[in-house]
Amino acid sequence: QVQLVESGGGLVQPGGSLRLSCAASRSIFSIYAMAWYRQAPGKQRELVAVITSGGSRNYVDSVKGRFTISRDNAKNTVYLQMNILKPQDTAVYYCNAVVDGMIYWGQGTQVTVSS
Repeated sequence: QVQLVESGGGLVQPGGSLRLSCAASRSIFSIYAMAWYRQAPGKQRELVAVITSGGSRNYVDSVKGRFTISRDNAKNTVYLQMNILKPQDTAVYYCNAVVDGMIYWGQGTQVTVSS
């Protein structure tokens, strides 16, 4: 079992940057994959980025070259660095982990990109 708490969201202008954090309640060293999802109003939740315990990363095409996912096992935290933000990045961003076959979600953090 793990609890996930996201932070770092907010209002930013187009072209700006934000860094989201996902703090876990236990060690993430043994968690194979951790991910960030997002859900915009009226749309389905979509996978944004995933990172494995070995450091492999994958991204949805729309954020490649702009977003970077990373994990700090010592701090039990996963990050999402978001650069060159666009209005279409506006969404609630959720942290996700799969532990022993169970799926865990954080409460989400709102990211709004607007001038």
